[in-house]
Amino acid sequence: MGPVRYRILGTTQAFRADGTALPVGGARLRTLLTVLALRPGRGVPVSVLVEEVWGAAPPAEAQGALQALVTRLRRALGPGAIVSVDGGYRLAADAADVDLFRFDRLAADGTRALAEGDPATALDLLDESLALWQGRALADLPDRETE
Repeated sequence: MGPVRYRILGTTQAFRADGTALPVGGARLRTLLTVLALRPGRGVPVSVLVEEVWGAAPPAEAQGALQALVTRLRRALGPGAIVSVDGGYRLAADAADVDLFRFDRLAADGTRALAEGDPATALDLLDESLALWQGRALADLPDRETE
């Protein structure tokens, strides 16, 4: 299937390498994906995921509810996209697969090109970085503090 690309600079979305959108429906499912995409390739503890998805009002069986969400997300993204790790879950992705981190890299490269006296390259890189924005960053996280 190839790597999946993730957008969190706007409504959370996932795309196959060919640009086909993957169905990530439901606010909680998108919240879960956003929290995992903020830490690509790193394990996220169950307690953090429960706090981010449900806030101060988690369900009585929060761990079971989280497992159900992870199962739905795995179905949406394909096999191997969400990996179980000791005490949590990990999005099997690199920072380059998440628009937020691509934005950071492109903006830094554009700024560096400008400082080095290459305004044409800087313009191209900065335009490419700004094109990644599709709306309010982390739009699918509830109105709570996030990292």
